[in-house]
Amino acid sequence: MSALERLGIKQSSSTSSSKNYSATQQQTMQTFGFIWSKLWSERARYETPANTAERRRWLFERYCDNDPKRLDAWLAGGKKIILDAGCGSSLSAFLFFGDRLKGHDYLGVDISESIQAAEARFQEAGYPGDFLQRSLVDLPIKDESIDMIFSEGVLHHTDSTEKSIAYLSSKLKSGGLFLFYVYRKKAAIREFTDDFIRRQLVDLSDEEAWNALLPLTNLGIALGKLNVKVEVPEDIPLLGISKGSIDIQRFFYWNICKMFYNQDFNLDEMNHVNFDWFRPLNCHRHTEEEVGSFCRNASLHIEHMNVQESGITVVARKL
Repeated sequence: MSALERLGIKQSSSTSSSKNYSATQQQTMQTFGFIWSKLWSERARYETPANTAERRRWLFERYCDNDPKRLDAWLAGGKKIILDAGCGSSLSAFLFFGDRLKGHDYLGVDISESIQAAEARFQEAGYPGDFLQRSLVDLPIKDESIDMIFSEGVLHHTDSTEKSIAYLSSKLKSGGLFLFYVYRKKAAIREFTDDFIRRQLVDLSDEEAWNALLPLTNLGIALGKLNVKVEVPEDIPLLGISKGSIDIQRFFYWNICKMFYNQDFNLDEMNHVNFDWFRPLNCHRHTEEEVGSFCRNASLHIEHMNVQESGITVVARKL
């Protein structure tokens, strides 16, 4: 049986109306539809070996402390139903779970049309999987039906991260696992700049916004190529800046403005990272204390939390 069959879901229930979405959720949905359509149609430019290798490495670093055996242990004990909440084109699940998906029932859910790319990816790889185009907080799934929820970088793109965690937690079986990653709050100037640029892009088309971010991406590349370190002599609490020696590009990146740079990525890959950040209007950032509170209120016990400057990764178990 497939995931849909095990959950008793008919395909006629697969699409929810967008008329009840907020304006910001509607814009965010359209943004990611554009992103994943672009990435899939031109994936030779965006899914390079360097890019996918780095994404896979980072997933295992954050969720498993670089130990894939942890994932094997989580999936042990029979065929699991895995809900990928906000799957996009399912690249993250594809890289994280890999061939393990052949032994389990995968259900990818996304608010955008990116599920078409996700389904094509699974068919191409010969992986079993079902897909629903729905909001992840409006699912035709009975409570306590899911063994594992995976939501990589998605919950902060809903209207409320807290409410999304609570809703999805209700779908987990007792003892089930919830794996998710959300953005972390940054330094004061960076927070201001992030929202300032996001507002400048509101009235542009997706293509116009993509092109508008190219000069910013090119500045990040120029800073990265300098290969120069700056010494911050002491903490600056007023601005949220920490002392220490740091590469000049990373100093700007974490404290002034997101201008992604990776010497192994091409221009399109780097601009995609910036676009993915600045374009969606729903883009919440949180503290560790907030995330801990969200989980407690959703009857989730945090077993592992990886906190980096970029975001907060959680492995939590339903009580």
